[in-house]
Amino acid sequence: MTVAEVTKKMIEYSNGNLHDINHFMKVYGYAKTISECENVDADTKEILEVAALLHDIACPLCREKYGNTNGKYQEEEGKILTAEFLKDTGYSEEFINRVVYLVGHHHTLTDIKGEDYQILIEADYLVNADESNYSKENIKNMLEKVFKTSTGISLLKSMYGIE
Repeated sequence: MTVAEVTKKMIEYSNGNLHDINHFMKVYGYAKTISECENVDADTKEILEVAALLHDIACPLCREKYGNTNGKYQEEEGKILTAEFLKDTGYSEEFINRVVYLVGHHHTLTDIKGEDYQILIEADYLVNADESNYSKENIKNMLEKVFKTSTGISLLKSMYGIE
């Protein structure tokens, strides 16, 4: 399955929820941009792109089951849903396991290992900062403590007017 086919499948999976669709498409766009500017290898880039598309796969279930989309619920439920979503796609077990790991950790900002994980965190934050109207203080804190890629740092500074 190609990334484009995963995109189409994920849009269909989202049952017309435009907020969710627009969110994961924006995260995907930033993840793709950062990974290309950072010269990430093709295999890692494909894992990242699929993870960016699926990172919030559990949000509809969490809204229904818990009444909210708390990050920890998303991570736990997302691992299960991601494995199921990808099982008949032709992706290798190693590929699927890495995507499941990334989806299951996309709200965990400690012990970030791997370019794909780092870029997913940065791309999701770039979108969330806008969608949730994060304060300048929150954005500066993330810049200092979490952002590592030169592209992610540059985008965050440009988008939110931070020096």
